[in-house]
Amino acid sequence: MPERAPLFGIGGSTAVAEVTDTLRLAEQADCDGLDLFTVSDHPYFGDRLDSYAMIGVVLGRTARIAGLVSVTNLPSRPAPMLARTVTSLAALSGGRIVLGMGAGGLWDDIARLGAARLGPAAAVRALEEGITLVRALSGGGAPVTFDGEFYRVTELTPAPVPAVPVWTGSGGPKSLAVTGRVADGWMPGHAADWLSGRYRDSRPVIDEAAAAVGRDPGDIVTVYNLPGRITAEPLAATRDEEGRWLGGSARQWVDELTGAVLEHNAAGFVYFPVGDTPTAVAAGRWANEIAPAVREAVAART
Repeated sequence: MPERAPLFGIGGSTAVAEVTDTLRLAEQADCDGLDLFTVSDHPYFGDRLDSYAMIGVVLGRTARIAGLVSVTNLPSRPAPMLARTVTSLAALSGGRIVLGMGAGGLWDDIARLGAARLGPAAAVRALEEGITLVRALSGGGAPVTFDGEFYRVTELTPAPVPAVPVWTGSGGPKSLAVTGRVADGWMPGHAADWLSGRYRDSRPVIDEAAAAVGRDPGDIVTVYNLPGRITAEPLAATRDEEGRWLGGSARQWVDELTGAVLEHNAAGFVYFPVGDTPTAVAAGRWANEIAPAVREAVAART
């Protein structure tokens, strides 16, 4: 049984051309009681907004919702400065920030920013160092000296702000093990959900790595990115031939997500509208019909 109420979020665009609609979506999500507003991080594309600038503006225009960059492109954002960014946003927003962390994927694009190109194994080691250093530079305390393979700081004073939760988008076995050792949550890639082979194969790696260092695997949440249609009428099939979630009526969504929480320990869902329904309409159904009903159903059975 879940120990915490499931989180509900929505994903927004970082396209410069869509900034007005994205800010309106974030403000409405806040008013409607959603928990998370997320954006991706692709700083090498000139037609995209900087994700942390976007989250900063969103947090300044909202009162309740938390911001999440899903996930931070670590090679383009050195860990010591990333620590200063997230602790600053936490202080400015009353703690309404979650740190999403990724090892980096589009290396040709990342290299165009001037960042050093890393191989897969090195990128994973840098991810673990980065998470460790961000945590060390949070929560006050004595100055930090860190002499790692990728990051080195000397007598750097931590921010007097508690460390924020860290969720990864890990995919390979080594990065999944990093999640188990040092992270607080996991967001499976490629919109994989609780019935996918990716989840079944990956979550045990996280749990085993957590247990190996004395952590409780149950403390590491799984939050899903979930695209889909929200239809006026029920669909005959809510999943395709490969088992991928397509969507359905609000009731079909509620039944599916309630089962995901109660039977598969899902900790939360970030919705990405697809199809012909206007984003504002789909987001309203998500926030006002589906999320409250799932929360109520879960609370009634726990």
